[in-house]
Amino acid sequence: MSRLVSASSLAASSSAQVTAWPQRLLLTAATVAVIVLVVALLAKGWRRRARTQHDVVSPRSEPLTAVAAPHTAPESSSDTERTVLLGPWPGRYLASTRAGDWLDRLVVHGLGVPSRAQILVLPSGVWWQREGARDVFVPASDVVSARLDRGIAGAVYEDGGVVVVTWRLGDVVVDTGFRAQQFDRHGEIVAAVERLAASAAPATGDAA
Repeated sequence: MSRLVSASSLAASSSAQVTAWPQRLLLTAATVAVIVLVVALLAKGWRRRARTQHDVVSPRSEPLTAVAAPHTAPESSSDTERTVLLGPWPGRYLASTRAGDWLDRLVVHGLGVPSRAQILVLPSGVWWQREGARDVFVPASDVVSARLDRGIAGAVYEDGGVVVVTWRLGDVVVDTGFRAQQFDRHGEIVAAVERLAASAAPATGDAA
């Protein structure tokens, strides 16, 4: 009798497992659909933000559809670039925003894409060499200033946890955030960028 009961229980359990498959498939399909919907909404929001940033143009004032990158990075073999003022120091390129609005992430030119990167300060400008995204190079003449901050584009860290470089992209002033692997050297990056900006600034004063 006990063997019959055990066999009956085993059959019922097997039947329950088989009949549960349709529910599992429906649940899996629903989960996939939700993920696809979320990704589509994020992509739509990204494109909408890009359209609202139509005034962000290249230094040559080209139409937005023709803009590839803010500026072309220098040739590494150039004699001028052999004198590196700082770096390369590894870290993370966080994002770029309009200057003064740390939440207004820029998505044009790939400036809003976080990525692993290393920063170099050269006589000709500041260069973020990024992994999985296009490099960002800012000529010395377009560098405005640098500072320590707590965050950018919604990402918040400790005091001084982010180096923010302010620079000009056409008529738009941009803040770019970088977090070095060695946080205690952020001050050195700021100092190097500030010296570069000061050296590239046009001389002022009355002519003799």
